[in-house]
Amino acid sequence: MKRPSTRSLNDLPSIEELIRLSKAIAMLDAILSSQWEYRYYSFNAKWGPGELMASMRNGSGDEYFILFDKHGAAIKGFDHECVMSPWNFDPPVIWQGMYDSVPADFSSFLNEPAFSMADVTFCIWRRYGDTAWHCGVSEFPAADDPDGSESMLELFDGDPKTYQEFARDYYQLDITSGAIGQIYDHKPLTDDLVRALNGDLTVASVAAEAKEIGYPHDAP
Repeated sequence: MKRPSTRSLNDLPSIEELIRLSKAIAMLDAILSSQWEYRYYSFNAKWGPGELMASMRNGSGDEYFILFDKHGAAIKGFDHECVMSPWNFDPPVIWQGMYDSVPADFSSFLNEPAFSMADVTFCIWRRYGDTAWHCGVSEFPAADDPDGSESMLELFDGDPKTYQEFARDYYQLDITSGAIGQIYDHKPLTDDLVRALNGDLTVASVAAEAKEIGYPHDAP
């Protein structure tokens, strides 16, 4: 299976499916890790008026931010070790074409201080009505994953087994792909489902996170 990346934009899901996947991944991380600072993935369903935000941080400086609004979705990622990092140059410089053709509709994304826009190795966007995702960079250096997008966006292949492998590597947990699939399908959280992923928790334990993410749950 091909992984989504800036060189494989057709393998990225639609905007609507990306929202669903981002919520599911954030919910899984919230269940597996009770401590926010150790989670990779998060989602805020009320980032701003009419805005949702998904993010990934690995604790070593790599990150992505996705802003969803009425115009569509825009993604900014940063892999500090890849060859396209601005910090590989003296003085630091953003790779040619990175933001040049991002539509003005995404001005709030481009000007969001929390996204650290100067630290970037890839940028992807899609407006509602577009038939495909877009990337402003047209020339990439010779490398297996020159901008880090393939490794950072791998969970957007939509396969529960991909998250299962991630959880095994990062959390050192062997959880069933069936339970992950239920979260991917946005089945409402129940105590049984939560305990299938983390035997120490109940729905009440993650109700606050589910509310922030906008994920369905049975807790009051």
